[in-house]
Amino acid sequence: MKDFHIILTAITSIILFVFGLENFSKEVQRITGEKFRKFLAKATKFPGLGLLIGAVVTAFIQSSSATSVIAISLVNAGVLSFQNSIGIILGANIGTTVTAQLVAFKLTAFAPVFIILGFALSFIRSKYSVFAKSLFYFGFVFFSLNLISSTLTPLQEDIRLIQFLTQPQSPFIGVLIGGLITAIVQSSSVTTGLAIIFTQQGLISLENAIPILMGANIGTTVTALLSIINMDIAAKKTALAHFLFNLGGVIIFLPLVMYWGNDFPLFSDVPAIALANFHLIFNLISSFTFLVILKPFTALIDRIMGEGKMDFQRIDVSFLAPENDYSSTEKKLIENLDQAYAFVQETYNLVTLSIETNYKGVYEAAQKRIEYFEYFRADLLSFFSRFISQCSGEKEIKELVGIMSKYEYLFQIHDSVKDITSIKEALDENYIELKSDLLLIVREISSETLSIFEQMAIKDLDQKSTKELKKKVSEFQNDLSKHNNNILRIMAMPERPDAGLVLHLITYSQRLKDKLVHYRTLFDKHPLGRSNALF
Repeated sequence: MKDFHIILTAITSIILFVFGLENFSKEVQRITGEKFRKFLAKATKFPGLGLLIGAVVTAFIQSSSATSVIAISLVNAGVLSFQNSIGIILGANIGTTVTAQLVAFKLTAFAPVFIILGFALSFIRSKYSVFAKSLFYFGFVFFSLNLISSTLTPLQEDIRLIQFLTQPQSPFIGVLIGGLITAIVQSSSVTTGLAIIFTQQGLISLENAIPILMGANIGTTVTALLSIINMDIAAKKTALAHFLFNLGGVIIFLPLVMYWGNDFPLFSDVPAIALANFHLIFNLISSFTFLVILKPFTALIDRIMGEGKMDFQRIDVSFLAPENDYSSTEKKLIENLDQAYAFVQETYNLVTLSIETNYKGVYEAAQKRIEYFEYFRADLLSFFSRFISQCSGEKEIKELVGIMSKYEYLFQIHDSVKDITSIKEALDENYIELKSDLLLIVREISSETLSIFEQMAIKDLDQKSTKELKKKVSEFQNDLSKHNNNILRIMAMPERPDAGLVLHLITYSQRLKDKLVHYRTLFDKHPLGRSNALF
C-alpha cells in the first residue's frame, strides 16, 4: 500500500511538471507574439547566429519542441528558408540543457520565490503584470520537480529496486526508453529532469541514465514530425533535418559512451552534475559538428526529399531593404500591389470553395495562405515605418503614404476574406451541412464576387467598361438584398441551422464588396493610379 501511494504521488507530481512546462512555454510565446516569430525569421541569415538564437530562445521558453515547431511553421509560411531554419534547430538542443543544469545544481529550491512573485504581480496594476503568469509557471515547473524528488526519497530504502535500476543495462534499451518517454510527453525537458532527479536520489546509475538522455533527443523530434503532415516540402525538409541531426548525434556518441563507460570525462564526481554535464557536452559537440558539415548535410536532405514545389507562390519581398533607393523601391511596391491583390483574390476563391465543397484540404490550403499573408503584412508595415524616414522631401513622403494607403485597403479586403473562414469553422464545429438551396446561393455570391475582384484589377477601363462595372456592382448589391430576404424566410424553419451561417456570408460579402469599391476608387484618385474614377 505504501509503494502504491508513492507511485500515485510521483505520477501526480510528474503530471504537474508537464502541465507547468507546457503552460510556461505557451505564456512566453503569448507575451512575445508575432515579434518573436518575426525576430526568428530575420535574424537567421547566418547558421551560426541561428544556432545562438535557437539556443537562447529554447533556454528561455524551456521547450526545444516548441522552438522547432515554430521554425517549421515559419518555413511553411515562406518567411524562413529551409537553410536558415537549420541553425535554429541545431541551437534548440543546446538551449534545452539549461533545465538539466538547474536541476543538477539544485537551483530549483528558488521555485517558491518565482511562484510568489508571479502571484503577487497578478494583483498589481503595472506594465510588468504581463509577466505574472510566466513567472508563476516557471516557479511551478521547478516546484513540481522538487515535489517529484521528495516523493521518490522513500524509494532509496528499496534495495531490490536500486539494484535493478543501477545494474548495467544495454545502452540501446536506454535510448529506446528515453525516446519513447519523450515522444509520449512531447518534451525532452521532462525526460531530462526526471533522469537527473533519479540520479540524485541514487535510484538510477549514471551509466544507465546517459543513454536515456540521448534517446530523449530522438523522441523530441516526434512533435515536429507530426506537425508537418500538411505542410510544404521546405517545412518537411526542416523536420527531417531535425530528426536526422538528433539521430546522428546519438549514432556518433553512443560508441564513445560504450567505449569509455564510467571513464567518460564529465568534470564532476557528483552523478547528477556529471549527467547534466554530459547532456551539455553531447548537445554542444553534436550541434557544432553538424554546423561544420551544414552544406553537405542540407544537400543530403535535398537529395532525399527533392526540390519540390511550394503549394502556392509567395509574394516577392526581397526588395524590402532600407538601403534600397526610393525610386526602385516605389516601383517594386506598386508592382507587388497587383501580385498581393491577386493573392487575396485566390485566397477568397479557396475559402468560399471550402464552404461549397466541404473539403478539408481546400480549407487548410486557404488557412496557409491567410497565415502567410499575415506575415507579409507585418513585414511590409514594419518596412514602411522605417523607409518613410528616409524620404528626401514632402513629395516622396506623400507618394509613399499614398502607396501605403492602397496596401492598407488591401489588408482590409484580406481581413474580410479572413472573416468568411469563420463560417467554415462554424459548419465544422457544429456538424452543419449546407442544403442545396443555400449551396446555390453561396456559389452565386462567390461567382459574382470573383467577377468583381477581376474587373476591379483591370488597370485601364474606358468609359463604357467603367459604366458596365458600376452596373455589375449595383446588380450584385441587389442580389445580396434578394438573398438576404430569402434566407430570413428560411431561418424561420427550426430545422435549418445552416441559414444563419449563410446570412453571415451575405454580411461579409457586403463589406467585401464595399472595400473592393473603395480600393478601386483610391487607385483612381491617386496620381500614380488609374485614370477613370469608378464612383
